[in-house]
This record gives sequence, C-alpha cells and structure tokens, in this order.
Amino acid sequence: QVRLVESGGGTVQAGDSLRLSCEFSGRSFSSHVKAWIRQRPGKEREFVAAVAWSTTTYYADAVKGRFTISTDNNKNMVYLQMTNLKPEDAAVYYCAAGFHQESTDRYYLPDMYIYWGQGARVTVSA
Repeated sequence: QVRLVESGGGTVQAGDSLRLSCEFSGRSFSSHVKAWIRQRPGKEREFVAAVAWSTTTYYADAVKGRFTISTDNNKNMVYLQMTNLKPEDAAVYYCAAGFHQESTDRYYLPDMYIYWGQGARVTVSA
C-alpha cells in the first residue's frame, strides 16, 4: 500500500509562487507514476501534472509554463512548484500515484491513479 502525504498549501496573492511537497512511502517509488490532481470549488477533479519513470513529465495546458513537477528519488518526494499563481488555480491539490501505462494519454485521467493523499488547500487572492 502506498501512502502519500502532502504539505505546503496555503494562501497567496495572485502572481505569487508556492511549492507543494508530497512524501511517498510504502512501495517502490520508481515503479509508480506520480501526479498532482486538483479539485477547484464546485468542479470535478482535474489533472495538473505527472512524472513517469522519474524523468518524463506531463502537464495540463492550463498550468504549462507556470508549474513544474519534480521528484527527489533519494527522499521519495514529489514536488509541485507553482509560479505566477492565478485565482483560478485555487483548489485542493492532491498527490496521487499509479502504475506506469503503455498509453501515456492515460496519465491525464484522474481515475487512473489508485493512491491518493489527503489534499493540500491552495487559496489565491486577486
């Protein structure tokens, strides 16, 4: 069983930066694809970013160029560096993990991920 624990959420102003962290434990870190999924108020969960095989990254169009997903394989940590935050980025951000897929299109689907953290709330004021 994989356990994921997020930290780093908070309240920032539009244009600010924030880094979310996720501690991964329980199974092999490298054998899972890791992702950040968010849920904005009144919306369904949506894909934000993912990293597969520790090197290949995937981003939603809405965050491309502003957010960066990265890992520290020695510490079993996953990070989401968010810059130039916008009010529409306000959400609960979940760290998630799943198995690597032959079809990388599946990484964009929140339902693909089988392990989830408890979420970290990010609030962005205008």
